[in-house]
Amino acid sequence: MSKISIIAAVDQRMAIGFQNKLLFWLPNDLKRFKSLTTGNTIIMGRKTFESLPKGALPNRRNVVLSSNPATECPGAEVFPSLEAALQSCREDEHVYIIGGASIYRQALPFADELCLTEIDSTAPEADVYFPEVSPEIWQEKSREAHPADEKHLCSYAFVDYVKKQL
Repeated sequence: MSKISIIAAVDQRMAIGFQNKLLFWLPNDLKRFKSLTTGNTIIMGRKTFESLPKGALPNRRNVVLSSNPATECPGAEVFPSLEAALQSCREDEHVYIIGGASIYRQALPFADELCLTEIDSTAPEADVYFPEVSPEIWQEKSREAHPADEKHLCSYAFVDYVKKQL
């Protein structure tokens, strides 16, 4: 089975977006996202694909989930379900689930790890939330805290969680 990671930036209420846009602009979060996902497979929903400023992300296998068989996403493969997309992956493929909320909810039971950027702030407006990270299922593996600076208006932490062996 492929290794499955979920990657997201969440505020203190677990909010992840508003009107199909990210809530915070954190250059280091974007750099981390790029360094982790480059050379790997990214799976996203159609709206997340449509929110990408330049379309399919370079140097990655882009996979989009859409229940509409007519959906076309240039530079990406389209699958009708998460299960179908995961079945198309090789055993040695590292898969990153990059959103949105309904895809995160579907992927949580399959995920091996969560790569979250936990932002020490609350977005003024949000309409999409990350599912609950249950401490009964997930255990913090590492935390790298960063203070606010001239490029980052609030402090944040890169936090990786692994699924507990039950």
